[in-house]
Amino acid sequence: MKRIWALYGKYEELINYLAVGGMTTLISWLTYAACRLIMDVDNAFIMQIAVFLRWFTGVVFSYFMSRRFVFKSKNPKMLREAVDFTTSRIVTLLMDMFVMWLLPTVFKMDDWIATFISAVLVVVMNYILSKFIVFKKK
Repeated sequence: MKRIWALYGKYEELINYLAVGGMTTLISWLTYAACRLIMDVDNAFIMQIAVFLRWFTGVVFSYFMSRRFVFKSKNPKMLREAVDFTTSRIVTLLMDMFVMWLLPTVFKMDDWIATFISAVLVVVMNYILSKFIVFKKK
């Protein structure tokens, strides 16, 4: 048991980041499921609203959880930090959209393989942006 706690202590930030990411995914999917129950997602415009709500709730949840449990931020400028966090997530959303255009369209890659590659790139980039820009230690 000591060995497990030692490993956790050594990789605490990364383990917590992955756990928060899993919870963020769950929250996002539950938000989308709720939207499907109360909205007409067969309408293309309404679908985009549901997708935005899914993304937005994921970002808000992830910010507060990452601030508290992953990066343990004590920054008193929470609004600035939240704006930086949201901006970084917009950047990786655009990166995701670009990769999901590039790989299947230009390189004729299977979209599921492209989705996996894009997800890995987004997770890594989100971590880097959060650690070194949003929640950087002074």
